[in-house]
Amino acid sequence: MNNSDKIVKAIRIINPNAKFNFFGEDLDNINWSEDTTPIPKADIEAKIAELPTEEEEKIAKEEEATARENLKASAKAKLIAGEPLTEEEANTIVL
Repeated sequence: MNNSDKIVKAIRIINPNAKFNFFGEDLDNINWSEDTTPIPKADIEAKIAELPTEEEEKIAKEEEATARENLKASAKAKLIAGEPLTEEEANTIVL
């Protein structure tokens, strides 16, 4: 994720309804519009620092995919054994 993407993501986390635009990757060049209350530069920088790194995002996606596959396998095993499924397991079945 480049710095511009991080700026947008941080602003959207702080204020999902913010209306703004900016040029480049400079926090000093944000133009707030439609009566959006400007978010202090320090708040945006702090939120950017909290964002996960690309590696952390990759690991989280891999963990989610593994969990989803494990849930599907569990649902299949229960169906074969005639056992009741949890709601979460049932939701993995696409008809």
